[in-house]
Amino acid sequence: MYIIAIGWLYITLLMAATEPNFTAGVLTFTFYGLLPLGILLWLFGTPQRRRNQAMRRQEDLPAEQLASKQTGKPNAASTHEMVNGQMTQENCRNPPAD
Repeated sequence: MYIIAIGWLYITLLMAATEPNFTAGVLTFTFYGLLPLGILLWLFGTPQRRRNQAMRRQEDLPAEQLASKQTGKPNAASTHEMVNGQMTQENCRNPPAD
């Protein structure tokens, strides 16, 4: 996919070089080349960014669990709050005072 992007930038650079003045050349290169190509690469790169983010979460998860076991303190994933008036894990350890 990057070879197509490089080819498109080359074409728009040649288009910009044939413009009558420098300002028109810069605007041609920006609005026909850089801007559309940047949007296109960003859109097509979204699935890969999501996969990378999920992999980072999977790598960080065991580290958080290990830290929780070593310190004896629950991490954010293992603490629970009171749900619908029922006692949860956190409330069972520290019951509310009456």
